[in-house]
Amino acid sequence: MEPIRTVDAIMTRQVVTVGMDDTLNTVNAIFHAVKFHHLLVVNEENLLVGVVSDRDVLKAISPYVGTLSETIRDQATLAKRVHQIMSRRLIVVGKDTPIHKAAQLLLDHQVSCLPVTTPELAIEGILTWKDLVKYFVSRNSTVEQSSGQEVQVGDRASSYSGTHQGTNTCSESHG
Repeated sequence: MEPIRTVDAIMTRQVVTVGMDDTLNTVNAIFHAVKFHHLLVVNEENLLVGVVSDRDVLKAISPYVGTLSETIRDQATLAKRVHQIMSRRLIVVGKDTPIHKAAQLLLDHQVSCLPVTTPELAIEGILTWKDLVKYFVSRNSTVEQSSGQEVQVGDRASSYSGTHQGTNTCSESHG
């Protein structure tokens, strides 16, 4: 029987945080510069107080920003503060949480990421739905490959026999 894997094995350790008083202009610039979709919001003690997603920002910023139709009112939406749009309903896990329990939490609460924290809410990482998909796909691929079944990769099919040492990598992005 395989040992129970924990969030610690697949979480992203390098997270980007913002403060509650940062502007949506700042957050929007971060999202345009990186390939992930969640920022963790921290207080003055660097403890987790919220989460903001790229979708939250898209909903809060006027769709006319950056267009010929942009007005002063549209531009003002970029001056909103993170605390005005962030999710304060924190669903968090510890790094010792079993992966299957974290996956169930994502489904049960209909969220796309889980901050990984200490009991005091100090940030240790983030787990996203992409991290979980990569884990389950690599785990399933390893089982299929070691059983000698044909595995389709892109537009090529390959047969594998014997055992295959699958790697379990974490997303470089936050998903």
